[in-house]
Amino acid sequence: MAEITKADVVSFIENMSVLELAELVKELEEKFGVSAAAPVAVAAAAPAAAAEVAEEKTEFDVILKAAGANKIGVIKVVRALTGLGLKEAKDLVDGAPQPVKTGVSKEESEEAKKQLVESGAEVEIK
Repeated sequence: MAEITKADVVSFIENMSVLELAELVKELEEKFGVSAAAPVAVAAAAPAAAAEVAEEKTEFDVILKAAGANKIGVIKVVRALTGLGLKEAKDLVDGAPQPVKTGVSKEESEEAKKQLVESGAEVEIK
C-alpha cells in the first residue's frame, strides 16, 4: 500500500468543489469530535494579541515644546542631557519645538522630561 503524503492530500483538496470540501470538513469534525470553528477563532485572536504587543513602545522621543520663562535654566538642562555645547543647546531651545532626545527608553525619557519641566520648560514625550 502506497504512503500518502501531505502534498497528496493538498492536491486532492485543491481538486474538490466547495460543497465537497464542506462535506469533508463536516465528516472530519464528526469523526474526530472537533470543530473547525475553534482554530479559526484562535487564529483571529492571535493577530489581535500581536497588534497589542506591537503597540507597546520601547523607544520614546523627548520633545521640547517651549523654553518657558527660565530659558537659561532650560539651556543648562539641555546641555546636561545631550552633551551639546552652549551654542548648540541655545539654538535647540530657541528653535522649540524640537526633539531633545530620540529613541530612548521610557525611564530615560521620563527622567529627561522631569528635569526639563523642573527647569520651566514645556515637554512632550512621543
